[in-house]
Amino acid sequence: MSHPHFIDVQVGKRLREFREAKRLSQIDFASAQAIAFQQVQKYENGHNRISASRLHVAACFLKVPVADFFESLDDSAPVGLSG
Repeated sequence: MSHPHFIDVQVGKRLREFREAKRLSQIDFASAQAIAFQQVQKYENGHNRISASRLHVAACFLKVPVADFFESLDDSAPVGLSG
C-alpha cells in the first residue's frame, strides 16, 4: 500500500480544520456534500484525493477560498506525482 501524498494530507487537514471551525460533524458535512461520512474520513486523512470539482464545492459550502486548502505548502518545493 502506498502512502498518501503530502499535498493530499495537507488538503485533508485543512478540510478538517474548516469543517470543525463551522462546528460540523463529518456526518453533517457528508450529508451536505451527498457523500458517505467514510469518504470524508478518507479525504481528511489524505488516503483519498479530493477532486478539483469536489474541493470547489466543499470550499463554497464552507465559505473559504480554494487556495486556503494549500495555504501552508511551500511553493519552492519540487512536487512529484508519486506519494
